[in-house]
Amino acid sequence: MMTNHIAFYQFCSALRRRGALALCLALYMLGLGLSGSAKEPTIITFDAPDAGTGAYQGTIGFGISPTGAIIGYYVDANWVYHGFLRAPDGAITEFDAPGALATFPYGLNPARVVTGVYCDASNCHGFLRAPNGRFITLDDPYAGTGITWPVNINAAGVIAGDYSDASNVNHGFVRARDGTFTTFDAPGAGTSAGQGTSTPTFYGLNPAAAITGDYVDANNVLHGFLRARDGAITEFDAPGAGTGAGQGTWPGGLNPEGAIAGYYIDASNVNHGFVRARDGTITEFDAPGAGTGAYQGTAVPSINPAGAIPGQYVDANDVSHGFLRDPHGKFTTFDAPGAGTGPGQGTIPAGGNNPAGAITGYFVDASDVFHGFLRTP
Repeated sequence: MMTNHIAFYQFCSALRRRGALALCLALYMLGLGLSGSAKEPTIITFDAPDAGTGAYQGTIGFGISPTGAIIGYYVDANWVYHGFLRAPDGAITEFDAPGALATFPYGLNPARVVTGVYCDASNCHGFLRAPNGRFITLDDPYAGTGITWPVNINAAGVIAGDYSDASNVNHGFVRARDGTFTTFDAPGAGTSAGQGTSTPTFYGLNPAAAITGDYVDANNVLHGFLRARDGAITEFDAPGAGTGAGQGTWPGGLNPEGAIAGYYIDASNVNHGFVRARDGTITEFDAPGAGTGAYQGTAVPSINPAGAIPGQYVDANDVSHGFLRDPHGKFTTFDAPGAGTGPGQGTIPAGGNNPAGAITGYFVDASDVFHGFLRTP
């Protein structure tokens, strides 16, 4: 039964475009520039205490808060998914939603309130976990038998995400601190199964309650959107984005200044990064060393308050590496110690709106086991 639930989760995950390069191809990150002392960055690796050690098991660092706490999930030796919270001092708390067969944390705010998704014996639901460990189930009232994905939470307690309805069409939502849900759809969103409006995990909501995300149109092409706090939606596309099914523009993160970073998939199915300034100007870029074959290239799902952009690139050998692009366009590439060098292995940054420039994520070792990492400037 557990296997069926995990397969179901992975299916839903694919529909939501939670990534396209590695496991969940969540890629996100951040980084500021060098400090006055110009010290070398440090990479610390970590594992949840009960993480499995077999192939495709282990620990996945998913996002880092402005205060340096990290959330993620781990796969144990029995292939069960659990959540974890890593404090800035390195202490790790493992947790499961009540009655869960699988728990996936996706959002974290400075007060260490966690939001995410859990699957029980009948369905999957959203959750909110308070700092004292208390859980609340969150289901959008319009979701019906579909799944609610609360995947972002800001310092004010506003939550953003999306839900799939009974026809498997995605719709965006905002949940106010008082529990009120507001549903929205990008104007050009399709209305068939697997289409609709979605928000990226962890970094799609900024302190002003603006939201970025993507929508899939009637031709299954992806497009970006920005939703202002008042509900006004602006749609956009990276200039080089492909127009075939499964191609297009995927925004990954929105910073407090209103800049958006993400990636687009071109007509040859190669990934490229982009940053959209507050005035709507879009700059496209590729990390040095990024491959140019199908499903290779540069993936970006976050941008920090200073405009630094973290991400992952997949090289010509299908190995993943981390990078940081500073606000002036300068790149620094890096690999976590112990990262594997075979196809599907390597370093995958997956977290950050951290003003201090810390980067979290995970790496896949030579035995295909996952491990978390924290890179500090």
